[in-house]
Formats: sequence, structure tokens, C-alpha cells
Amino acid sequence: MEEQSVPTPENRPQVLLVDDEEPILNSLRRLLRGQPYDVLLANSGARALEILAQQPVDLVMSDARMPNMDGATLLARIHEAYPSTVRIMLTGYADPSAIIKAINEGRIHRYISKPWNDEEMLLTLRQALEHQHLERERQRLEQLIRLQNEKLKTLNGNLEKRVAARTAELQQTADMLDLAYEELKRSYVTGTEVFSLLANLRLPPAKQTNRQIIELMRACCRHFGLDEAASRDLTMAAALYNVGKLSWTDSMMVTPSDLLHHVERERYRAYPKQSESVLMALDPMKDAARLILHHQEHWDGGGFPDRLRGEAIPFGSRLLKLAVDFVELQRGLILERQMNSDEALLYLRQYAGRLYDPGLIEDFILVCAQVMNDVVLADPAVKVLSTRELAAGMVLARNLNADNGMLLLNAGKVLSGPLVDKLIAFEAMEGGQYKVFVKVPEEAGTGLLIQGG
Repeated sequence: MEEQSVPTPENRPQVLLVDDEEPILNSLRRLLRGQPYDVLLANSGARALEILAQQPVDLVMSDARMPNMDGATLLARIHEAYPSTVRIMLTGYADPSAIIKAINEGRIHRYISKPWNDEEMLLTLRQALEHQHLERERQRLEQLIRLQNEKLKTLNGNLEKRVAARTAELQQTADMLDLAYEELKRSYVTGTEVFSLLANLRLPPAKQTNRQIIELMRACCRHFGLDEAASRDLTMAAALYNVGKLSWTDSMMVTPSDLLHHVERERYRAYPKQSESVLMALDPMKDAARLILHHQEHWDGGGFPDRLRGEAIPFGSRLLKLAVDFVELQRGLILERQMNSDEALLYLRQYAGRLYDPGLIEDFILVCAQVMNDVVLADPAVKVLSTRELAAGMVLARNLNADNGMLLLNAGKVLSGPLVDKLIAFEAMEGGQYKVFVKVPEEAGTGLLIQGG
């Protein structure tokens, strides 16, 4: 037999009284008149089961001693068929075995002795029904929670799928934006190079610098293993390092910086700051602008605009300083005399530790050798010596020319003692100072000093 359905909250509780004695039933009915529940009567266990089968009953109070089916047996059957129905046993005599059976098999809520106390009886029934109501409410809430949890699991599952789908969509959008941004940054690099070519039109071809500096910076980035972002910033800085010079007069643009007079020299010292100010408004150019700002700082702290010293100068600015001076020395934009590449590199070596980072000089020379495809510069066995440092057995690595351009000795010539003496005498007669590229034999290589090194 299935458990009876739970009565709806608006129904009054049903209380079933079971006793084979009519006077007892009448007495209980009178006592319970006016209570907030309906009273049903049964004069036997069998009749009680019939009533339970026909309608929901919330509480059964049965006499313990009845013919055919005693109270303990009835309550045990009710517990089995209708476990949610509260069970109370009413006993008029002390029968421990019946009470134990009712407790163990009928799982009774309480037992009440005859004769009973009216107030105690009413209190017991009220508490039993309240307890049952609370228990049913607990069960209802638990069931509601289970249903809500199932709904939440379903909603969470759907939400997770929607979130995953949305996340994938957002990630795809973010990837597309990253690609677009990278493309934009590459476009900025290209744009800066194009602009630098236009800016160079202010200068005669022999004075233009940016194209060669860009190539040197790209080679330096590869040589030092710089990442894409740092390489991009250095390339843009190389392209636009002198954009602050565009407001200068034509004559000032081509005048060596060492020959500028006081007012022009102040304008010259301001050009890194002006270049940075022009570029800072462009977000992708901010890091490149910072490199440009400090590319005229000196390793010993004597540069401008902020007199930074040593490693306080950004690494990219130190590299850019080497490239700018190497090229501008050859274009005659720093000293009155226009140098060749060898002389420019010797100049950089001479001022290592003062103007330039001494730790970068030799690496920069290797980069220059690669860019210019100059095997001599790339050969570590080649030294640059003064005539008084020459010794017999050394081999010329380059042609040696006098200051007037006359060829003195061909590359590959093996020097002898008398030939070295003649070179020293000819140098003194001309009043010049030769820089001689030689290969030094291994046994003679130790102890030699490199001019300007």
C-alpha cells in the first residue's frame, strides 16, 4: 500500500481516534471539540485501516488493548503503510511488553496513560501535530532545494557552455585585435622610414644619414638578439632621431656641430627633446621617443639633455649614439673634416668610456663590418697602429695613403725594419699622423697597443 498524499496547507489536520469502548471515544470527541483539527473515530483496528485507506490522516491515537488487533499491531501496520502519520498509544494499564512493541514496531511518538489529564492530552496532540507540520515543511523545503539545485545545475551547465562560447568568441576577437595592432605597429615602422626619407630631402645626398643608420640598427638588433618590440622601437628611433632638426635653417642643417656658434649650439642641444616632443603624442612611438631623447647622452655624464651617466642611459640610446656618430662623422656633420669609415671607427674607439659605452664598441665594429661587408674590420687579427708601433714582419691589411692621397704601400706588403723607419720619417716630414691597418703575427701580437683603444 502506498503512502497517503500530503494534505495541502489549507486543509485542517485529521486526527483519528481508535478505541473499542464507545464511552472513551465520546469522551475524547467532547474534549477535542473546537480544536483546530478534524476528529475521526474508529472502534477497531480494521475500521481504522479502512479510514486511512480512504483519506489522509495526520495523527492516529489508538487504545493499546483492543480485540482482534491490539493497538501496538495497528500502529506497526500504520508505520509500515503511512510512515508520515504521527502515532500515539493510549493505554489504561501497565503493560511493558505492549509499550515496547509499540515503540519498536509502531515507532510511536508518545504514549498516554488512562485516565488522562485533559490539558496534557491537548498539549501532547498539539505538539505532535506541530512536529509533524515542521517535519513535512522540512521535507517540502528539501525537495524544493533538490529541484532548485537540479535547475541550477542545468542553468550552470548552459551558462558554462555560453561562457565558453563567449570566451572563445572574445578570444578570437582579441587575437584579431592583436594581429591588427601588430600590423599597425609594423605599419608605423614602415611609415617612419618613409617619413625619414622625406625629411632627408632637406639635406643634400652627401649629408643624408637616416637610411644607413636604420640598416645599422637592424643589424645591431640581430647581433644582440633583441626581441621584436625592442627592435621595432630602435628602428623607428633610427628613422626619426633627427626629426627635431627640421625647424633648422638650411645652413645649420649642413654645418658640423663642432662649428656651430653659441645660439645655434643651444638649438642643436635641444633637438633630441624636440624630436621626443613631436613623437610622444603617437602612442606606438613613446618608447622610440624615449630612446631618441637620450641618444646624445655621454657615457661619462657630459651629454644632453639630462646628463645621464653609464648604464642609466637606455641601452637602445647607447646603440643609437654609436650609429648616429659613426654615420654623421662620415657625412661631416660632427667635425669639419669628413672621415672615412675606418677613421670613424677609430674615433669611436678613442672616445670609448667618455662618449660611448666601452662594452659596446667592439660589437658595434663587428656589426659595421657585416653591414659594409668589410672582411678586414671583422678580422680580430687586424690591428690599427701608429707608425711607431709598427714592427718588422707585420703585413699591411689595407692600402696606406698619405694625407694628400698618394699611395705609399699596397695591402699585403710585409713590413721590414728599414721600411718602418722610412714611414716614420715621411710622416714627420708631412706633419701628419698615419693610422696603419696591419695583421700582427701571433708571436708579435702580445703587448701591442691599439691606437685610441
